[in-house]
Amino acid sequence: MPDTPFALFDLESVTTPVAVAEPPRHACQSRVVADSSDRVAWLRARSQGITATDAAKLATRESVRTAAHEKLHGSRYSFGGSRYTDHGREREPVIAEWARAQHGIEPSSLLFHSEFERRHLATPDGLRVAPNGILELCEIKTTSKPWRGIPRGYLRQVWWQQYVLGAERTLVVWEQHDDFVPVAAEPLSRWVDRDDDQIAILVGLANQLLAAIRPNGAATDPRAVYRPGALA
Repeated sequence: MPDTPFALFDLESVTTPVAVAEPPRHACQSRVVADSSDRVAWLRARSQGITATDAAKLATRESVRTAAHEKLHGSRYSFGGSRYTDHGREREPVIAEWARAQHGIEPSSLLFHSEFERRHLATPDGLRVAPNGILELCEIKTTSKPWRGIPRGYLRQVWWQQYVLGAERTLVVWEQHDDFVPVAAEPLSRWVDRDDDQIAILVGLANQLLAAIRPNGAATDPRAVYRPGALA
């Protein structure tokens, strides 16, 4: 009986490893300032510039003066938290998981600065880089009242985040509650497209605010073209 060669392994059973494509990256991912998981560092970084929370209040020149006074002296309405803010923090991870499952938008806790001005800052609740390189954001809200539309202040917040990160659109997701109990099994959502006209207005007001609180600091010309950055 002829000898049969002993094979340590069957060559035909060996599979060639499949290269896994890295997820697309966006230019904003090189502009991370802090992570809100380190709350002290995050708050310190936010205090150095204009955030989406600040931008939400900027509608007129008078609002710039009010915002500057609050930045310099604090607001009489400032507080450490309430049942509403505690409820929002508790529900945000649940709503973020819904956005991830339904739209593929990953939660984010990162603070970014703008390509054009390092003191222009934003922390979106989620982000996704589509295969074509388009950046999409997510903003999560909880509310005790039904919305007929997205409140104007929240739209300003969304447009500011789009400008800072270079995003084309944002999924605003909101959950209504009755005495802190969600009224529906799933939140409501709506896409908000980038609006460069509104962004230019916000950038101009934000730079006025920066000039008011830091007279010796330079600010970017609001007439610049604020379009999404190229892929990194």
